[in-house]
Amino acid sequence: MLEIKDAVAVITGGASGIGFALAKYWVERGGKVVLGDVSEDGLEKARASILAMGGAVAVVPGNVTREEDCARLADTAIERFGKINLVAPFAGVIKDGMMVSPDKDTGKVSRKMSLKDFQFVIDINLTGVFLTIRECAERMINNDCKGLICLVSSTGSLGTAGQINYSSTKAAMSVMPKVLTGEFFRRGFSDKIRVTAVAPGYVGTDMVRNMNQAALEKVLENVPIKRLIEPEEVASLVCELYRNEALTGDTYFIHGGLRLGSKG
Repeated sequence: MLEIKDAVAVITGGASGIGFALAKYWVERGGKVVLGDVSEDGLEKARASILAMGGAVAVVPGNVTREEDCARLADTAIERFGKINLVAPFAGVIKDGMMVSPDKDTGKVSRKMSLKDFQFVIDINLTGVFLTIRECAERMINNDCKGLICLVSSTGSLGTAGQINYSSTKAAMSVMPKVLTGEFFRRGFSDKIRVTAVAPGYVGTDMVRNMNQAALEKVLENVPIKRLIEPEEVASLVCELYRNEALTGDTYFIHGGLRLGSKG
């Protein structure tokens, strides 16, 4: 079992949501964090919060779609703390919409998802993840680090109408652990650098809690535990995946029993 104490986590999307919840959970157990996010104000607030907890933290503003920003994030972890043990590329966005929308009167397509909206999600949720883990994995190998790369998929990977962009990226996240574990196995270091993914259902981030309450109640009708997943519960799963060295190459769902047709 790996220990979190003194281990170093690199987290993108670290200024809010699940990323920030993971940062706090990690620091509470003696770990150190390097947080990346596009929001400089958000990062400063996150840094202040971690410091108030007595934690060790570095923040790196940047855009995960830029190679130089991802390289700077990984380099900061090595320069400040000497190692990388957990990589959590949790930066992500949504831009929901139907691919094609027919007019109710004419039956002809009147609206369609723009290439801009499709590409925006792909760039951050897929390309950004690839760049983050590529740069961090390089530093982990070169600096003889041991640990885990943990992606974030979603129950949306199973296919959610109106999310062809988002669901496609999350489906990609669910297969990456198998691909990378196989690649690392061939190269002889899959015992040192493991790869997994977590796939949350509806998580109680500020964005979700502040959505239309009637719509939220409708969502919860399909969740057997009758509530949202807490961000700290996702963080707990990530940390257990880190600690337990028998876990690699797979995606682990955390959704409160949610599935298509939950009531059978």
